[in-house]
Amino acid sequence: MSTPIISVEDIHKSYLMGKEAVPALRGVSLNIEAGEFVCLMGPSGSGKTTLLNIIGGLDEASRGHVIVEGENLVAMSENKLATLRLQKMGFVFQNYNLLANFTAQENVEAPMVLAKTGRRERQKRSQELLERVGLGDRTHHYPSELSGGQQQRVAIARALANDPPILIADEMTGDLDSETGFAIMELVKQLNSDGMTIVFVTHDPRMATFASRVIELRDGKILEEKNEAEIERLGD
Repeated sequence: MSTPIISVEDIHKSYLMGKEAVPALRGVSLNIEAGEFVCLMGPSGSGKTTLLNIIGGLDEASRGHVIVEGENLVAMSENKLATLRLQKMGFVFQNYNLLANFTAQENVEAPMVLAKTGRRERQKRSQELLERVGLGDRTHHYPSELSGGQQQRVAIARALANDPPILIADEMTGDLDSETGFAIMELVKQLNSDGMTIVFVTHDPRMATFASRVIELRDGKILEEKNEAEIERLGD
């Protein structure tokens, strides 16, 4: 048996609302193998985004462990956790999170600046990544000069900047029309075919059909898992 690239062990998470602790996750455990394309689904308040953020080291569990490539996120200092995120994970969000005063190329270069990559290499790689996502002719455009789909492609290129093995994505097609959303998912599917591990959240069953495994959450627990044969029926 291979060691999972991500292992979630009995994760609990509660948020304090006034004086009351409100549970968001109630003992979630799952393993994700390297190269898997995993979708987290569930209604609003099911805990899917909370789980994604804990897997990505963006939020802290109240109890339990998250192991990423053999590293226990719970036991890490904030500095080590930031380094792991920079090296091992790329992040894509629904609202793109691009820097408004940076060009597309400068946005893609940003994670490489943090990783202290040399300027010439940064410029070369950012150009290659923008070409890979179909924006080779938009390198010097600012986010305000790009469509929503183009901005999301820049965000994906930025997520790939440091060549991480894992892509973490939260509702990355939520603000896009159906045609553009499917094009973005086709791009992510190709990244997965190239060996990247994908973990993403969506509320749209049609987008979930791109995954190889769908994990449904409800009330902070895993309700069920769907395999590829069952996933095909989600888009009907």
